[in-house]
Amino acid sequence: MTQTNNLAEQKSKKLLILYTIFIMLFFSFLYSVFRTIHKERRLPTATTTVHDRSLRGNIISSDGYTLASSKKSYEASIRAESIDPDKKELFIKLFSLYSNIPEANIKKRFKNTKGAEITKGTIILSRDIDARGAAQLKSLAYKLRRLNVFRSIKLASGVEILYGLDVVENGESRLFPLFDVAAPVLGFVGDLREEDGYIRPIGKQGLERYYNKYIAYKQNGYLQGKRDVVGALIQNNESKSVPRIDGLDLHLNIPLSLQRRVEIILDHMKKELQADEILAGIIESKSGKVLTLASSNRYSPSGIKQQDIPVLTPNFTEYLYEPGSVIKPLTLAIAMQLGKVKPESEFDLYGGKFKIGKYTITDDHKFEKLSAADIIAYSSNIGITQIVWLLKGKEFHDGLKSFGLSKPTGIDLPRDLTGSIKSPTTLNHKLDSSNTSYGYGLMVSFMQLLKAYTAFNNEGVIPAPRIAAYLEDVFGKHYTLPCDKYTLHPLSADVANSMKKILIKTVEEGTGKKAIYPGLEVGGKTGTAHIARDGKYVQEYQSSFFGFVNDKQGNKYTVGVLVIKPKKKYTYFAAQTAVPTFKKIAKSLVELGYLFPEKVEETDVENRDQDSIIDEITPPKPLQEKVEPKPQENKPLSPQDLFKNI
Repeated sequence: MTQTNNLAEQKSKKLLILYTIFIMLFFSFLYSVFRTIHKERRLPTATTTVHDRSLRGNIISSDGYTLASSKKSYEASIRAESIDPDKKELFIKLFSLYSNIPEANIKKRFKNTKGAEITKGTIILSRDIDARGAAQLKSLAYKLRRLNVFRSIKLASGVEILYGLDVVENGESRLFPLFDVAAPVLGFVGDLREEDGYIRPIGKQGLERYYNKYIAYKQNGYLQGKRDVVGALIQNNESKSVPRIDGLDLHLNIPLSLQRRVEIILDHMKKELQADEILAGIIESKSGKVLTLASSNRYSPSGIKQQDIPVLTPNFTEYLYEPGSVIKPLTLAIAMQLGKVKPESEFDLYGGKFKIGKYTITDDHKFEKLSAADIIAYSSNIGITQIVWLLKGKEFHDGLKSFGLSKPTGIDLPRDLTGSIKSPTTLNHKLDSSNTSYGYGLMVSFMQLLKAYTAFNNEGVIPAPRIAAYLEDVFGKHYTLPCDKYTLHPLSADVANSMKKILIKTVEEGTGKKAIYPGLEVGGKTGTAHIARDGKYVQEYQSSFFGFVNDKQGNKYTVGVLVIKPKKKYTYFAAQTAVPTFKKIAKSLVELGYLFPEKVEETDVENRDQDSIIDEITPPKPLQEKVEPKPQENKPLSPQDLFKNI
C-alpha cells in the first residue's frame, strides 16, 4: 500500500513539473509575441497604397521584333537618423552587395556638399534601379529589419515610427534595344513629370509622337490595405486592388529583316557617293503598306547626342525639294487622262534646242521628233513642254493635286508637309508650265512622290501609305485608324497601264537601264535636279529614281530612292546614284523572299548600260521664288470606341 502511494506521489510530481514547464513555455511564447508586436507595431498601421504604374506600349516589327519598349525605374532611399550608428557599416556593405553600387559611392550619399556627415533627413541612395534590383532591395529591407539595423524615430507628436529602406517606383524609361534601326521613323521621347514627381516618356517625334495618344499608359494599378507587423501589405476582404492596364502595343508593317538590309545598303551608298543623305522607301503597291522607310542618317533614340540634332527630323515628309524629271510621267499621265495625247503621239523636238522668249530649253539627245512614250524614256524637256502646253493651267494644276502633290500624304508620321505647286493662273504662262512639267518651280516631299508612283503599278489607284498595321490591347484585340480619305484615284486603269508600259520602256531602253533585273518587271523614271541657294541654282544636285518592281506571282512593290547632294566627282546623275541603289534594294527583295524572278537565259545585261547617261538637269530660267509651306501636323484619327473593351 505504501509502495502504491509512493508511486502515485512520484507520478503527481512529474505531472506538476511538466505542467510547470508547459506554463513557463506558454508565457515565454506570449511574452515573445507581445514583445514582437510591441516592437513592430511602431510601424504605421493605417491604410497604405502600393502603386503599380501602367507602362507605355511596345512598338513591334511585322516579323515580331520589339523595336521600342518601356521599363520601370525605382528609387531607394533611407532616413539618415533611422540607421543604428553601430550598424551603419553593415548597412552600407549589404546595400552595396544587393544593388551592385560600390561602397564608396554609397558612403558619398551620406555626406553633404561640404563633406560633412548627414545625420537627419531622407538620403536618396539610387534613382535608377530596375525591377529585378528593386525586388532584391525589398528583400534586403526585410532582412535589415530582422537584424535590428534600424531604430525608431520619435516624431513631434510623440509617436514613434520605425523607418527602413524604402524602394518605390519613380519613373518609366523607354528602351530601343536595336539602337539606330528604323530611326528616325520610330522617333524619340521626352520626359513628362507628373505632380508626384513620377517621370513618364512622351512622344516627341516619329511614330512615338503620332501614336502617343494610343500607346501611352492607360490605367495605373494599385493594392490598398493595412500592413502586418513586418511591413507586408495584408490582402484580405478589407484590401482593395485595381489591375494596371498598359498602353496599346503598336505593330508595324515594316519587317526588321528588310528594314535593316536597306539601311545597310544606304549606309554603303552614302559613303561611296559622298552624299549628305539617302532616303529609300518600299510600298506594297496594292495595299499601301509601307514595308521599308529608311535613311542613311540615323541615331539611337535612347541616347541622343549633340551631333544627332541635325538628323532627328524624318526627312521622308519634312524635306521639301524640286524633284526634276521624275515629274515628267505625272505630266504625261495627266494629259493622257484628259485625252489630250496618246503614247504614240509625235512631237517636234527641234534638234534638241527650243526657245521660249529669250530662254532656251535643251535636251541631251538631239532628236527631231519623238513619241510621247519616248519623251519619257529619253527624258526630253522639250518634248514634255510640248505636251504640257496642250493643258490649261487649271487642268495641269488639278492633275498634279490629283496625284497628291501639295496635299498631305496621310502617312502616319507627325509632320506631313504639303509642299507647293504654282497656281492655275501662273501655270497658264508657257515658261512656268514648261518648268513645272519637268520638275522645277514646285516643292514636293519624298513621300508624296513615292505615293504618287503607286498609281502606275496599281491600275490608277493610290492607296494611303501606312507604316503601322494595327494597335493591340491587353486582351489581344486589334484596332486600326481610318485613313481612307487619303486614297486617291487620279487615273483610269487604261491610262495607268499605258504609263506602266512607258516606265518599263524607260528602264529597258532609256535612262533607267541600270535598274534592270532579269526575270522581274521593272519600271521607273530618273530625275536629277539642281539645288537652288540664295535665289540661284548651284552645282549641287538631288538625284532620284521612283518606280516599281514586280514578279509574275502577283507581288508588286513601289520603290523610291532619293540621293541628297552626292559629292563624288562626276557622279551625281540619277543613273549613277539612285538607280544602282534601287537595284540593290530589288536584289534584297528577291533574297528575302518578297519577289520571285522567272528563270531567264543568261545575257550580258550590264552591257546594256553602256549608253551615255541621258538625264536632263537643266534648271529653269528665271528662278521662281519658292514659298516654304507652314509646318502642318497630322493628328491621329481616333476610331470609335477604341478603348471600349479595356
